[in-house]
Amino acid sequence: MSTDPPRRPRLNRKAVLRAATALADAEGLDAVTMRTLAERLGVVPMALYKHVADKEDLLDGMVDTLIDDMPRPPTLPADQWRSAIRATLTGAREIIAEHTWARRAIETRTERTGAVLGHMDRISGIFIAAGFSTDLTHHVMHLIGNRIWGFSPELFTGSESAPRSARRDPYVEGRRPRRRIAPDLNPTDYPAIVAIAADAAARRPGATGCDEDFEFAFALDVLLDGIGRLHDAGWSSA
Repeated sequence: MSTDPPRRPRLNRKAVLRAATALADAEGLDAVTMRTLAERLGVVPMALYKHVADKEDLLDGMVDTLIDDMPRPPTLPADQWRSAIRATLTGAREIIAEHTWARRAIETRTERTGAVLGHMDRISGIFIAAGFSTDLTHHVMHLIGNRIWGFSPELFTGSESAPRSARRDPYVEGRRPRRRIAPDLNPTDYPAIVAIAADAAARRPGATGCDEDFEFAFALDVLLDGIGRLHDAGWSSA
């Protein structure tokens, strides 16, 4: 009977990226270092460089891995472009929601990889197939912005590791204040925010933050309705 130790599975780029994604899920994005990842995989750090060029390439690949997991646009008639876009972006949001580090990683990427371009092309293609001009489609993609990746642009968002319900919201009170030297704020100086916070608290008693899924869907619906009106009016840029 052989006493040789079992051989480790041979590494490839996909296995390295999946392991890095799992590490970020478990310990946060800051924990993803070449050394820590190598320890997880049971190899020396230099072995990773056969599959990823450096830390930036690793992060690019991790984002690509998430994009590859995003559902493809559903096959719908061209006149149902709103439903196709909504389903595609909502599907992206579901993937991003599973990985709390993903938004931070996406926002720091500068390389348009094949996966990034493919996702953008699929979304652009929905508009073009519906008869949108390439001119309007160009500006629509700018308008939708980060929502193609499944998140809304927000001010003062919380920690990457915080659950959605605990992330900072400028309209919700009840957070434990952090230490600071600046003078305390007087709520009477911000009557509009106070009014919004009071209304939100009345509508969702006990909530510690806004319903981010609702806010995402609300903004997307408003955008798609406005985009549809521009298309119907034959809008073009100057």
